[in-house]
Amino acid sequence: MKQESYGPEGFQRDTGVSRETLERLKAYAHLLIQWNPKINLVGKSTINELWWRHMLDSAQLYRFLPHPTHALVDMGSGAGFPGLVLAIMGASDAHLIEGDQRKAAFLREAARVAEVKVTVHASRTEGIKALKAGIITARALAPLAELLALAEPFSSHETVHIYLKGQNVEVELTESHKMWTMRLEKFPSRTDQAASILRLSEVRRDGIPHSAVPS
Repeated sequence: MKQESYGPEGFQRDTGVSRETLERLKAYAHLLIQWNPKINLVGKSTINELWWRHMLDSAQLYRFLPHPTHALVDMGSGAGFPGLVLAIMGASDAHLIEGDQRKAAFLREAARVAEVKVTVHASRTEGIKALKAGIITARALAPLAELLALAEPFSSHETVHIYLKGQNVEVELTESHKMWTMRLEKFPSRTDQAASILRLSEVRRDGIPHSAVPS
């Protein structure tokens, strides 16, 4: 199957979303295609693969969410992947953090046309205060160790972290274990053979980097 030929029908078949949910996602996708030439929401080379490369790639995280969901925080939401897709699919109390004001404006309009309630924070992740998450997600934002540091203000021992990661995932895990302990589950991506999905829980900063501890 060519990714360019993958569309809403294939997405519905592979995810099992309702017709109503699919219509909301289609409205979101249509708006993204309209806005993309103006503010570069996704790479021009991937716009023809939107439903596979971005929609399905984000939607595959839904089965890893704890249910019922509570306060999903999506860091660096950009065009809404994965946070807005997950909210449209049913994740409740979604908070989309995006520092680019134009992209934040797009997220608000996309939520409106998709008829889904989300909270858009037009701010860098470091600027958000007093927000506690049950779930934290991110896609193509930063290496894992940096993600965990960015997520720390929103996290508790019960928070579940779900991150999409590429071919350097093992290097990122090795680096993150120098400062962080966690319960790790790793799953293959449905959309990229070289990519993985990380589901982390019981995340805790060690305090002293492992490399600094005398042997």
